[in-house]
Amino acid sequence: MKRYPPLPNAGESAGEPRQTRRIPAFHPVPVGPRRDGWAPERQAAFIGFLAQTRSVLAAARAVGMGRESAYRLRKRPGAAGFAAAWDAALGTSHAPVDLASAKSTGLAAGYRAEEGLIQIVMDRGRYAGTYWKDDNNALLQHLARMDRAGRRVSDSGTRLHRVKPGGASTARRHFARA
Repeated sequence: MKRYPPLPNAGESAGEPRQTRRIPAFHPVPVGPRRDGWAPERQAAFIGFLAQTRSVLAAARAVGMGRESAYRLRKRPGAAGFAAAWDAALGTSHAPVDLASAKSTGLAAGYRAEEGLIQIVMDRGRYAGTYWKDDNNALLQHLARMDRAGRRVSDSGTRLHRVKPGGASTARRHFARA
């Protein structure tokens, strides 16, 4: 497998330090639970190797996947943040994605809160690792949605849990007497 060194930035001379690109945090693309598929860890490593090599083929091979499947993953519903991180890793412009909005990410607040945000760590142009950040904004949005749903049920007069008077313990007493 070939490894390609990072390309120099435009206008960079040999004596000047490289400008670092910041890869934005992103939510992993929702995929099925497959061991050989695009798990969130593999998605993060792909973006890291993509920033290092600037080659989709080399990055896909580094994580053991194919180039075509990487492009299919980018086009899946809910991949807006992944696509923005992809473009930032290649140094191309991309419309900013509001990670706090379900409309711009295409992901529900519950999923965003559960999975969290993936942040790529680069060290001197090389992929150093990833870390997960909690998405507290998505958690608060999810809790607010659940609270509103609970209020609608209680305002309509129906109960969420119906309990018979006396409970199960009185039924046992009646059977014990008979």
